[in-house]
Amino acid sequence: MINDESIRKLRELNLPEMVEILHKQQDDITFDIMPFDERMQYITDYVYQLKQDARIKRLIRASHFRYPSADIHSVHYEKRGINRSLLLQLGSCAFVKRQHNISFSGPTGVGKTWLACAIGKQACKSGYRTMYYRMPELLEEFLLQESKIGGRRKLVKKLQRYDLLIIDEWMSASLDDRQVSFVFELIESRYQNGSTIFCTQFSPDEWLDRLGGGPQADAITDRIVHSTIFFDSGELNMRETMSTVRSQGSA
Repeated sequence: MINDESIRKLRELNLPEMVEILHKQQDDITFDIMPFDERMQYITDYVYQLKQDARIKRLIRASHFRYPSADIHSVHYEKRGINRSLLLQLGSCAFVKRQHNISFSGPTGVGKTWLACAIGKQACKSGYRTMYYRMPELLEEFLLQESKIGGRRKLVKKLQRYDLLIIDEWMSASLDDRQVSFVFELIESRYQNGSTIFCTQFSPDEWLDRLGGGPQADAITDRIVHSTIFFDSGELNMRETMSTVRSQGSA
């Protein structure tokens, strides 16, 4: 039987999961006849899985998803016309490993943000640091940091560290010169260093106009389009569809 001093040391080593499984083994006669190596493997697998699950929960919580319950296995496909095979492929998150991007495009209400959050959650499950931003909020944070010495650089470095950055409402409004300059620095810092998901109602040609059409606008677009998987989110209004489904379910 494990003594109190050993339990104290395990807790000090931040291994409460091991204490938990050792207590369980003490109460289960099955483990008394189990060979030492099998018992040790069982303990290792148990502790590893618990720590992995806890890490995934922390990554999801820190990502600030707009739809934290979004799940790649709960996507509504009926009458939507979206590419199921491609979406499930994106859910493997191989694109993150390759530093590729995704652009979810379509009109308001088709579920671009929900799909992006579902992919983002898969990235967290794969151990990738992920962050969700609405573009208006990202630009607000930029303006706040711009007023501080070295603030812009710190913000860009902070955003560069994420394996996957989700920018919702991409190009939802035209940008002024300072904002364009910031977006250029952000995209340049992440180019071939990380992956970005863009949720947008606009095509890359329209991005140019909203970025002012200058050299930096062209440079931003050029750094994105050649390493981006463009995903058509369809035309079906998912807010209306899911509202109808919920209404019928409660009738």
